[in-house]
Amino acid sequence: MSRSLTAHLKQALADSPPVPLCVAFSGGPDSSALLHALATLDASRERGLLAVHVDHGLHPESTAWARHCRDFCTALDIPVRVLKVQVDHAGEGLEGAARKARYAALVRQLEPGAWLVTAHHADDQAETVLLKLLRGAGPQGLGGMRALRAIGPGMLWRPLLDLPRAALAKHAHDHQLHCIDDPANSQTEHARNFLRHDILPRLQQRWPQAPRILVQGAQLAAEAADFIDLHVKSALAQWLRQSDASLDAGGWLELHPAVRGLVLEQWLRKRDLTAPTRAQRHELERQVREADADRVPEVTWPGACVRLWRGRLHALPTHAARPTRPWQSAWDGQRLGLPGGGSVQLVGAGDRAALPVMEIRLGQTGVHLRPHGDAHTRALRDLFQRAGIPPWQRPGCPLIHAADGTLLAVADLCMTAPGHALFSRCALAPRWERES
Repeated sequence: MSRSLTAHLKQALADSPPVPLCVAFSGGPDSSALLHALATLDASRERGLLAVHVDHGLHPESTAWARHCRDFCTALDIPVRVLKVQVDHAGEGLEGAARKARYAALVRQLEPGAWLVTAHHADDQAETVLLKLLRGAGPQGLGGMRALRAIGPGMLWRPLLDLPRAALAKHAHDHQLHCIDDPANSQTEHARNFLRHDILPRLQQRWPQAPRILVQGAQLAAEAADFIDLHVKSALAQWLRQSDASLDAGGWLELHPAVRGLVLEQWLRKRDLTAPTRAQRHELERQVREADADRVPEVTWPGACVRLWRGRLHALPTHAARPTRPWQSAWDGQRLGLPGGGSVQLVGAGDRAALPVMEIRLGQTGVHLRPHGDAHTRALRDLFQRAGIPPWQRPGCPLIHAADGTLLAVADLCMTAPGHALFSRCALAPRWERES
């Protein structure tokens, strides 16, 4: 412990931009030491230093803890906000659900450009690395917590990741800080507490520098992860088609294994879809390699489905089911939401009042039509193929009919002669917005 907490923070502030600071303040020893040390520095007060306490309501003393945090901040002349949250842990552990609710509340009150400051230190980082290792993480996970990363409208800042817990404890002791003792922190049924109280002390008996070495390893892994991430971003930019957010399957399959899985994860993440397990990714790779040209293979896992079509990978949510039987609705040209997602509307400067009553129909089969200006009757299936509409989107394609059943248009793909005459006269045109 070569540097005091205050000296460490003074240097960290000197090396960072003058942005507003918001401290995540639990009232425990670590965050109390952090907030107190920042409060002694003019550089942090000049940035509008603010404390935020989240009351999870999970402990009988949570109201008293919130009152303690208010009193602590009042004594320091630091403004404080107390946020109450409801923790819904259905389907996940209470610890993880509480963390999710806490960060969601902190992000909601974070001002644009502000930095949310937490008291995570080197011992926390060592625990994180061990947890990630036990979960089979790669370089990204083994890199542990990052000192600075984007969060909501601002940034999450962890300035103490290379400072041991002992430095914070010494500051709290030297300044006689009264801190909250949450009994949950000693319950070793939680994985992190088990590592903290049972495993790391035993490691340090044999290897006294174990936490510091784990932190150094995290730094090396983070550097390797950053290097790999450059290749991932480059590969994704190369093989991604912006028009439909699809991924070139052949190009993706030729990527180095260290990059291939990460490209897939980042591609899915950009679409707010879940990543596959290692086994599911290997199954997708196998299907891409072995699929016949006339097949549309797919691999599905909770939260996502990836399909191969015309040499490209297409991703969509598993809940994006298309109509399985015919569906219809009266339509006046205004925006109409469609079953399974997407919408249809008429656009243009024309007058919708001049339109007759129309119908939108989905899920029709065996449809034939003669597009305006075409001398031949076409099957709807052929029209879809020419337009490059994936098979899973076809049942959700809106067919626009007149009230007497006359087909006017197939979404915005083509019009029949009656449809062209009607929409030209009204100076309007269909627009089909596809969800996936």
